[in-house]
Amino acid sequence: MSIFDDLAHQYIDGEWLAGTGSWDIIDVNPYNGEKLAAITVATVEQVDLAYRSAERAQREWAATSPYARRAVLERALRITEEREKEIVEAMIDELGGTRPKAEYEVHLAKEFIRESIQLAIRPEGRILASPVDGKENRVQRLPVGVVTVISPFNFPFLVTMKSLAPALALGNAVVIKPNQSAPVVGGGLIAKVFEDAGLPAGLLNVLVTDIAEIGDALLTHPVPKVISFAGSDRVGRHVGSVAARHFKRTVLELSGNSALVVLDDADLDYAVDAAVFSRFVYQGQVCMAANRILVDASIAEEFTEKFTTRVRGLKTGDPHEADTHIGPLINSFQADALTALVDQAVASGAQALVRGSTRGNLVEPTVLAGLPEDSPLLGQEIFGPVALLVVFDGEDEAVRLTNATPYGLSGAVHTRDVERGVRFAQRIETGMIHVNDSTIGDEPLAAFGGEKASGLGRLNGDATIEAFTTQKWISVQHGRTTFPF
Repeated sequence: MSIFDDLAHQYIDGEWLAGTGSWDIIDVNPYNGEKLAAITVATVEQVDLAYRSAERAQREWAATSPYARRAVLERALRITEEREKEIVEAMIDELGGTRPKAEYEVHLAKEFIRESIQLAIRPEGRILASPVDGKENRVQRLPVGVVTVISPFNFPFLVTMKSLAPALALGNAVVIKPNQSAPVVGGGLIAKVFEDAGLPAGLLNVLVTDIAEIGDALLTHPVPKVISFAGSDRVGRHVGSVAARHFKRTVLELSGNSALVVLDDADLDYAVDAAVFSRFVYQGQVCMAANRILVDASIAEEFTEKFTTRVRGLKTGDPHEADTHIGPLINSFQADALTALVDQAVASGAQALVRGSTRGNLVEPTVLAGLPEDSPLLGQEIFGPVALLVVFDGEDEAVRLTNATPYGLSGAVHTRDVERGVRFAQRIETGMIHVNDSTIGDEPLAAFGGEKASGLGRLNGDATIEAFTTQKWISVQHGRTTFPF
C-alpha cells in the first residue's frame, strides 16, 4: 500500500472515511499521468459532521493548558522530521515539483511548526486604565473557535501548516479543504502527522470535495469563525464576499504579479541569478513569482544576454531527477492555456527571446520582450514558466511600471546601494518587497500578505495571533458606580 492508498480519504472526528458523494476526485501524477488515488467527494452532510465535531472538540481544547497544546505540536514536528523523505517523495509525485522545491517546502513548514510551538504560550492578557474610579479593565485574548483552511495546490503542505499549526496552538479547531490536485499532501498526510502526534479527535478534519458537490457550505456553515484562503483572486473575491455576508473573518492570500527590478547599479550576475529563480522555481506556479523583470535601459542588453543564456540552460523533465529545473505544470488545462497565452502574445507582436515547446504537461521556459505597455499579459498573473522582460528609463519610470498592476503581493529590487533600494521599495504598492533578493520569501515572524487584489489580512508572527484569536473586555468595578438615574 502506498501513502496515497492509505491517506486518500476524508478525515472526520478522528476517523478515516469514504466520501458519501456520487463521484470521485482523481489524484494524478502530473509528470507521467499515473493515477495516484481516487477519492469520493465529501457531501454537505459530511461538512456538517466535520464542523460539529470540531466545535465540540474545540471547547475542551481551548480549556487545555497551553503547555499541553505545545507538547502536541512538538510531537508533530518530530514526526515531520522523521518522515521528511517520505513527505518529499509524495510531494514530487503529487505536485510535480522538483526535489529542491519539495525539500524547501518541508523545511519551511517545520520552521512554522517551531514558531507555533512558542505561539501556544505567547498570548497575554492586559490590564487597561479606566477613567472611571474604582474600575479595572481586563482584556483577554481567546481562540476564535473553528478555523477553515482552504489551501492551494502549489505549496499545500506549507500553506496549510502556516494556518493550521498556529490555529491549533492558540486553542482553535481546524477544518481543511485541500486543493483537488493536492488532496494527500495538503490534507491526509497532514492529518496523519497530527493524529500520530496525539491531537484529540475532532480538532482537525479534512474534507476532500468540490463546490460542485457542496456549493458554499464550507463558507456559510454557522460554526467556522475565520476562513483562511490561499488561491486566485477570482475565487478569493467570492470567498471574501460570502464570508462577509455571514460575519466571518477572512485571511486571503491571493494572486500576484510581482516585478523584479534591476536598477542601473545592480550586480548583474547576482540579479540574473535572483531573476531566474524568482521566475522559474516550481515552473513559475508561485503567487510571489516574478512575472515581470524590469531592467534599466543602460544595462538591458547585457542583462538580457546573461538572463536568456541562463534560461536556455534550464532542464525541463522528470522532477525526480536531480538535474531537473523545470517539472510539469499541474495539469493539461494549465499547460494548454499557458501555451495559448504565449502564442497569442507572439502573434500580437511580442518578441520571443527564448521560446519553449510544450510536451504534455511539460512546458519549457519562454522569455518574451517588446510587449506594449498596455498588453494584458503585463497586468495579469502568469502561472507558468514564462518571463516578461520590460526595459525602463530611470527610477521613476520603474516605479510607475512596477505599480501598473491590480496586484501587490511581492517584489524585489536590485542595486548596489542598499538605502537606494529601500527608498525604491517604499514607493512600491505591495505587501512585501525584498532588496537584493528573490521575490519569493516567507519567514515565520515577518508579516505575510498582499495589497490591492492580492489579498486581505496577514499571517506569521504577531499577525497570526490577530488572525486566529479574538479579544474580550471584562471590566471589574471594585467601588461603586454612580448612575444618572
